[in-house]
Amino acid sequence: MNARTEQVDDLQLVALPSAVNCAELFARFSLAEWSLRPMQDEAAHVLGHLVASVVDTANHRAPRFITLRLRLSGNMLILEVEIDPYAPKPGPTNALKGRHAGILQLDDGCTLLWCELPLPTGMTASAVPLPRREPRRSPAAEGLPPEATEVDPQVMERLLYGLGGSQGWQGD
Repeated sequence: MNARTEQVDDLQLVALPSAVNCAELFARFSLAEWSLRPMQDEAAHVLGHLVASVVDTANHRAPRFITLRLRLSGNMLILEVEIDPYAPKPGPTNALKGRHAGILQLDDGCTLLWCELPLPTGMTASAVPLPRREPRRSPAAEGLPPEATEVDPQVMERLLYGLGGSQGWQGD
């Protein structure tokens, strides 16, 4: 089995009560993007509990950042919540009983809460397709004639020059 991380998605939030709902939405969105919709409910539930355990111990007058991370590795989806070294350490949560989960102290002083969820039977991380998005024009551009959407090379050169991306543009 290949246990390297094949895909990862992360999000940084402030450890306030609203982070719980954001975490659940983040899990649902990422798993939809990875074509893992059957895992959305369970992953959202578990990630929500991990974040809630951090938020419950956080100082709401001086909240800290937390980083949520979803990783696909081997035949597992790994849910992680990383908290900075100065944040209070959360306690265990009953929602994780019976699951492969834990708390890990990292070398930089941060704390990592994690839980592994098995991918659907027969699926591995390397088989999960990357998200695909089709190129499409904006609704406003759809109504324009084709010649109105053509790019003038001189305008693009001036834009690049103004952004510091081109060295050679000489004004008229």
